[in-house]
Amino acid sequence: MVEPSPQTVRAGPSGGERFSRSGRWARGRRRARALPYPPPVSEPDDILPAPSGGPIGPARVLERAELADAIDLVLWIGQLLLEHGAHASQVEQTIVHVGAALGCDKLDVLVSPNALVVTTTEGEDFRTKIRRITRLHVDLTAVVAVNDAARATLTGELDRVALRERLGAIARARPAYPRWLVVAMVGLGCAAFARLFGGELLACAATFVAAAIGLVVRQELTRRKVNAVLVVVLTAFVAGTTSAGLLRLMPGAHARDAIVASVLLLVPGVSLINAVDDLARGHGVIAMTRGFHGLVISLAIAVGLLLGLALVGSPAL
Repeated sequence: MVEPSPQTVRAGPSGGERFSRSGRWARGRRRARALPYPPPVSEPDDILPAPSGGPIGPARVLERAELADAIDLVLWIGQLLLEHGAHASQVEQTIVHVGAALGCDKLDVLVSPNALVVTTTEGEDFRTKIRRITRLHVDLTAVVAVNDAARATLTGELDRVALRERLGAIARARPAYPRWLVVAMVGLGCAAFARLFGGELLACAATFVAAAIGLVVRQELTRRKVNAVLVVVLTAFVAGTTSAGLLRLMPGAHARDAIVASVLLLVPGVSLINAVDDLARGHGVIAMTRGFHGLVISLAIAVGLLLGLALVGSPAL
């Protein structure tokens, strides 16, 4: 009996092995057909979505001094935006985008009514810094200028040095309009509201004079750093007293329209709108603070008007 040669002996797979291999082959084919070709390429995490000016490439590793400079710049941007009337979401998003453009790996931002807290991370280094918010007023020209500087940083037009110079110029900028023009336009705007309320020309004239004088008083008190609530009370008192006194000399004029319209320059419209926007976007603390601030200002207007009318005497409404 001849034994088979070792070269001719081949151990074939068993039935279970053949089934297992065929099953893996079929599943592999199904997965291959399910995958798109070519496979999608994911962008690295440090690519910041940029506007049409072009994407921002991966940031190099920052030194500790550069990281400190970056956090100082983003805090300055947030301070300028918050102090001049921007809502909390705009402040937070601008800080995050500019910080990423300056090379920070990660930024955590806390926006509160009187302070900004920013933590920046670069590798194993991190820095946390707080910037206090000392004043809150409305200057949308400054907000637009800061937004333009932020966009220029995102597109690579401004580096850290140029950005610091731009922010310094915004902080030192004089008002966009002369004082006399602002006074005249505010008086004219309040007079227009008196006309919309149904007042005649005499009531509109009284409103113009009272609102203009009230704004001058408000500007002077603000320049002397008087308490903001007291400024509103005194301004409403002066405007109400002036309008009521003038209307006593104008028989037949609608006093109610003139008196109400003369204090409309004090209504905190931007704060109330920002409060609603912040509340809708999840910034509850700053939203409640701004809403309460608007309520206090409204009560201060009422107190000033009551004091003025008690002093001069309420004309026929």
